[in-house]
Amino acid sequence: MGELHKWSSLGVIICLLILAVSATVSQKVLNVPLYETGRWWWVSLRDHPVLTVLTDFSSVYIYAVYLVIVYVLYKLYRIFFVPLNRIRYLGDIGYASEGNIKDTVNRVRKQRIVGDIPPVYPNGWFGLIEGFKLQTGNVLNITALGLNLAVFRAEDGKAHVVDTYCPHMGANLAVGGRVVGDCIECPFHGWQFRGSDGKCTKIPYSEKVPDVAKIKSYTSTEVNGWIYLWYHAEGSEPTWQIPVIPEIQSGDWVYNGRTEHYINCHIEEVPENGADVQHLKCVHTPLMTSGIDLRYMWSKLWSFGSHSWTASWEPHPAPEEHIGTMTLTHCLYLFGKEMNLIDMTVKARQIGPGIVYLTFQSPLGNGAFLHHITPSEPLLQKLVHNIYIQRYSPTVVANFLMLGEAIQVERDIMIWNNKRYERKPMFVKSKEDSLVAKHRRWYSQFYSENSPRLKFQKDTMEW
Repeated sequence: MGELHKWSSLGVIICLLILAVSATVSQKVLNVPLYETGRWWWVSLRDHPVLTVLTDFSSVYIYAVYLVIVYVLYKLYRIFFVPLNRIRYLGDIGYASEGNIKDTVNRVRKQRIVGDIPPVYPNGWFGLIEGFKLQTGNVLNITALGLNLAVFRAEDGKAHVVDTYCPHMGANLAVGGRVVGDCIECPFHGWQFRGSDGKCTKIPYSEKVPDVAKIKSYTSTEVNGWIYLWYHAEGSEPTWQIPVIPEIQSGDWVYNGRTEHYINCHIEEVPENGADVQHLKCVHTPLMTSGIDLRYMWSKLWSFGSHSWTASWEPHPAPEEHIGTMTLTHCLYLFGKEMNLIDMTVKARQIGPGIVYLTFQSPLGNGAFLHHITPSEPLLQKLVHNIYIQRYSPTVVANFLMLGEAIQVERDIMIWNNKRYERKPMFVKSKEDSLVAKHRRWYSQFYSENSPRLKFQKDTMEW
């Protein structure tokens, strides 16, 4: 009955509008032949003041108007049709700067007390780069976990990761090196090294290739759209594998955007947030429109809305002891009312020390955030988020979700960039602090006897 009443009311309104229009139309207008009607409307439109101004190309202001229109249309095109690619380098965000941002970053990095930190490179699989960024025949120079790496895609499509320096005379294979079959060729003297095992297969000016002529080839894999490197301080082979996300493998969920951030902290401090449920209320409650600067995000201007979170975290039992799962729900409130359209349920699996797969369900669509953190240096982390979402979801939806995720992460970055690592935190007897302690015990499995430690803090850490 409610629907019938609604449509009846709509019908009455339409009838009244028709009668109102009819009353304003003279008999003379109704007698105009059909072929003249278009001409009549054009004459009326042509003399309209707005159209007169917009067609006056003798005025310099009209060009400014058209420039603004083109700019707005371009921005709308990017919002609705171009996947987000948000990159924030060290210093772009996360510092309380009152002047020159470069001076602020250098001062904070130099003066901040690092704390008694754990080993700087844990053992496990680490994401190096998205697979779509490495085309067949291409070579990339990547620095990660204290290693200089040449990452290349052979002609058969398989990705390989090898040491970047040629043992002959030290040339960088990733700077000018060519891919030949399943090998990478040194740009200096043409030595060719096989990607699978690093063995030299050809020296152009020598009939015999010495058995000792080889470079280190690293254990790697490509799954869920990423190229991964296995790192272990003791040289051990992988003890676990990265799980496949079926929806990505089948193509039901497709890539639709990314963010990339650089953070000045120890790697463990980033995934530790997954078990720190209390910080959600302190850092992530204000509306995302209130910004990323912790000093100003509690402004009364945005107090009409808030984000609400519930979360829990648990480690998995053997044989999946390298996995921990956070279950998270999100609600948005505006003027005290829940906006169901933005509700989200997230299951975040932390896989090893540097991978988190966050699968989500929401009224806007289902998908996954792929979160990878990899140390570029001992206290410099590269954090990349990708979003994979249902194939037919509009790009604007993915951009909205990706931007929301980025803003929440960038609030955390302001904490991470400025904090000290507390080896023995002053915990209180509470469920909240007990979860953080449990996460630290779980994460300690990724360190071993020879895991590298930060031996000293540089006198200058300018960038």
